[in-house]
Amino acid sequence: MNTSSKFAAAMLAVITVLSLPFGAIAHEATKGPNGGALVDVEGHHVEFVPSDAELTFYLTGEKDAPIASSGAKVKAIVQDNGKTAQIDLSAVEPNKLVGKLSAPLSSGAKVVVTGSLADGHGLQARFEYP
Repeated sequence: MNTSSKFAAAMLAVITVLSLPFGAIAHEATKGPNGGALVDVEGHHVEFVPSDAELTFYLTGEKDAPIASSGAKVKAIVQDNGKTAQIDLSAVEPNKLVGKLSAPLSSGAKVVVTGSLADGHGLQARFEYP
């Protein structure tokens, strides 16, 4: 597959994920223990706590027990002001995934987290920045 085909396939995947109804990816967001939006994804909880400089996601399981972020292969796809960016997330023990932003998010920005955890569980969650 050549570079332009790979890019086209990646963009199609981004558009597909961003266009899915919220319920197709995760349950409705509630407020998490760190003050961010929290969604349930197949028994895992993902909490989105952004700052001006980075995206932070906390991973928890049953009874809000931390899920190790080490070994996770996860990225965030951000759609903001008509632009789409892919941000690789790095594991920060014990249960955080962090990625750097090139600019603060605008109100209404959409963020999709996708990838897999070290235990093999797939992870997809969609958030909208307030």
